[in-house]
Amino acid sequence: MATAKSRERMAKNFIARYGADKFERLFSLLSGGESGQTIATEFNVSRERVRQWKNAFGQEIKLYQVYPEVQKVLDEEIGPVFDI
Repeated sequence: MATAKSRERMAKNFIARYGADKFERLFSLLSGGESGQTIATEFNVSRERVRQWKNAFGQEIKLYQVYPEVQKVLDEEIGPVFDI
């Protein structure tokens, strides 16, 4: 597991090599759910390098969101449960 210091160093190294715009692009691709292979191809690196970046720069969080029509039924039947 990477330390805070090593994550910071990796981020600075990434920006030095690829630039801040590409750093932002990487986050856009990661948050958009693009495959490691797609990202690897765009940055001309291996999927393993993409995996390392992904693990070093953040974490994936999954979210279950209730559909508004289901929320309406919940609110009608048992009162407000979730805020959407």
